[in-house]
Amino acid sequence: MSTGARIVADIKQRIADGRLRPGERVPSTRQLARDWGVALATAAKALTLLAQEGVVVAEPRVGTIVAEPKGGRARRPVPSEHDLTRARIVRAAVDIADADGLAEVTMRAVAGRLGVATMSLYRHVGGKDDLLVLMVDAVLDDFPLPEQPPPGWRAGLEASARVQWAVYRAHPWVAGVSSLTRPLPSQGLLKYTEWAMRALEGTGLDATTRMYVHILVYSHVQGLAANIELERQARAATGVTSDEWVAGQEEHLRWLAESMRFPAFVRLLDEFDGDFDLDLDRLFEFGLGPLLDGLAAVVEGASR
Repeated sequence: MSTGARIVADIKQRIADGRLRPGERVPSTRQLARDWGVALATAAKALTLLAQEGVVVAEPRVGTIVAEPKGGRARRPVPSEHDLTRARIVRAAVDIADADGLAEVTMRAVAGRLGVATMSLYRHVGGKDDLLVLMVDAVLDDFPLPEQPPPGWRAGLEASARVQWAVYRAHPWVAGVSSLTRPLPSQGLLKYTEWAMRALEGTGLDATTRMYVHILVYSHVQGLAANIELERQARAATGVTSDEWVAGQEEHLRWLAESMRFPAFVRLLDEFDGDFDLDLDRLFEFGLGPLLDGLAAVVEGASR
């Protein structure tokens, strides 16, 4: 059975067992491509076949939804614009970002997801920039920092880093919304700074050093997590997994290293023998401990 046929069978099974109900939106082409590791064209062909069989239908401003049984045309209830709330708008935007990436979040797309006029959103949010801040705050609220901070600056920073990593794992697009030089004015992100400053109080570090310590730990997590979303985008666009891509480049990399006389890299390739596994979760753990070890020398030196 081809991958396209397996996608069709999977969606039919999800409808049969009630995980997808009439009127509910099915995964988008981009989401299917990412989840199944196929090209966008393969995912699109699967949705087209489902539509031809009457399993799904396309709804303007909504997307592809599950059809009513016996070929009936399903329509989501169109909510009154008076029923709109800021929370519903934000959650719709988060759903789009989770499924298709942050670039697909537009005011028009959010309105289409909710089945309302685009201009009606502006009574609740100021615009795309305002919506982005609200989205970040909403997902961070879903992963709260511990109510009671652990004792010691190191345990506090480690706890914060682990919660941050969990956020990025669930919502990879969040890692790309803010830079160090132009931080997003987000209440949720500011909570991390507050947490770190409290953890570092009484260590003897001056204000600049405390901020640098926080930024270094925060950047370790954010920098690694940015690659989760980049890989999702690349896989959705090409249908090729990272392992498949690396395997396809190995011969060229070896030729390049040998021709440019990079013997250490050639020996490294020989040691790996095509068996290197880049696991971001493992790399996060690998880097966090030594980073905190190094910062301990700074913190403990200031307290003497």
